Amino acid sequence: MLNDSFQSGSTTFRWADILRGAVAGAVGVWVMDRVDWYAFEHEDPAARRRTERVRPDGLDPAHKLANLVANAAGVQLRPAQPHPAGIAVHYGLGIGPAAVYASTRDKLVWMGPARGAALGLGLFLVQDETINRLAGLSAEPADYPWQALARGLLAHLVLGVTIDLALNAMEAAARRRQG
Repeated sequence: MLNDSFQSGSTTFRWADILRGAVAGAVGVWVMDRVDWYAFEHEDPAARRRTERVRPDGLDPAHKLANLVANAAGVQLRPAQPHPAGIAVHYGLGIGPAAVYASTRDKLVWMGPARGAALGLGLFLVQDETINRLAGLSAEPADYPWQALARGLLAHLVLGVTIDLALNAMEAAARRRQG
């Protein structure tokens, strides 16, 4: 039987929190995508074209990563985008951090409602603007139109807030079930 938690350094991770975080991450990515696509479709057409033009191989970072992995394995994704593998990578990039966040967010209670927005901002700055660029999954931030950067920031703020709200709802439901 699995223990209900495990220790890493001074942090204890509870499996229930990790599972709730994974669910909240999937919900957050889904909501983020709705906001991002709405904003993208209503963006200035010249800004959309510039965004698509500067993306490595014309792919968003998740699809670029999925295609790199597939190519390394001798497989070619068809179509390169959208592809289920790229979508799975995209969801994984939201689910993983949400699972970790769910296990550690009790240490951030002093932030109150801002902690979800802080999560989203952190993911935008670390993942989108730093790791993706350094890994060659995206262009330099200055290559994108300002609208793309603003849209990415908004989408990630929505992601973080949605993850936090979903976790709050799941934790409240669990408390009601317990009595």
